[in-house]
Amino acid sequence: MATTDEERDRPFAVPVTTRSLVVLEVASELVARRRKEWPYPQAKVSLRNQGDDEWKVCFFGSDTPGAIDEVASGAVDVAVINPAEPLNLAVRGTGPYKEPIPLRIIAVIPSFDQLGFAVTENTGLTSLAQIKERRFPLKVSLRGQKDHSLHFMVKHVLAAYDFTLEDIVSWGGVVRYDPGLPDEGPNRMAAVERGEINAIFDEAINVWLNRGLDAKMRFLELEEPYLQKLEKMGYHRAPITKAEFPRLARDIMTIDFSGWPIFTHARVPDSVIASFCSALEARKDRIPWQGEGPLPIERMCKDSADAPLDIPLHPAAERFWRERGYLR
Repeated sequence: MATTDEERDRPFAVPVTTRSLVVLEVASELVARRRKEWPYPQAKVSLRNQGDDEWKVCFFGSDTPGAIDEVASGAVDVAVINPAEPLNLAVRGTGPYKEPIPLRIIAVIPSFDQLGFAVTENTGLTSLAQIKERRFPLKVSLRGQKDHSLHFMVKHVLAAYDFTLEDIVSWGGVVRYDPGLPDEGPNRMAAVERGEINAIFDEAINVWLNRGLDAKMRFLELEEPYLQKLEKMGYHRAPITKAEFPRLARDIMTIDFSGWPIFTHARVPDSVIASFCSALEARKDRIPWQGEGPLPIERMCKDSADAPLDIPLHPAAERFWRERGYLR
């Protein structure tokens, strides 16, 4: 028997959109909660027409370089990464990328940061080069999240100096992978303060630099020849400044860790990207940024220090932001 429009509109006929919205809204609520309440904050969303065998579009709220491979393969259409730097290597075909990948930006969530290499003053070290020169048995704490961009970038910085984390271990040192940011938990800055470790390599400088100075740590500068090697790969130099951190003796040059790019592949259809931009704009008031809202869309499609736009915007994104008045 055929189903009439009237029967389809009855209350017991739950619309497809309602069923999907239940899942999406519940997931949205959960990922917004504190880690102690819900320890799974990362989301991947696949979308399709009802009854289709194939999921047509996938969005990934990632934060790691692994998302680049997923977008490159077509498994994911839109992803997020922090910082912007790994994208620069991917589009150039440098580092781990054997050939250029035509990635495109949709927008960049502003986040100003640098990568920090800190050692305790009692090591006597004043440069990264001295670690190799002295075959120094450093005791280093790194972020416990093994797929974090930090590890991707630290590997390349040390390679520019012609040594590895494995070399540090072979010289009698220790490389630890401890959970959380440097200022969190008992095994990072607290371990420095107890004298158990004497180095931290990490980002999020603003949350641990001053505590590191209190613990008599020295932030090491990347010297010019090594910066130039890294810049050839696609990295950007960035100072940790005395203006921002008055207790520093001087500015310290390192590499950039800024931006949370929302990115895609050049092959993703304009219609998908335009729809994504429209939805992002529509929901900007509901997405917290730096603990507050709304997302600053007007800043997210223009190049700046905290939202670097080093690879091209997807044409559909550029067109959308221009038509909406964010670009001129």
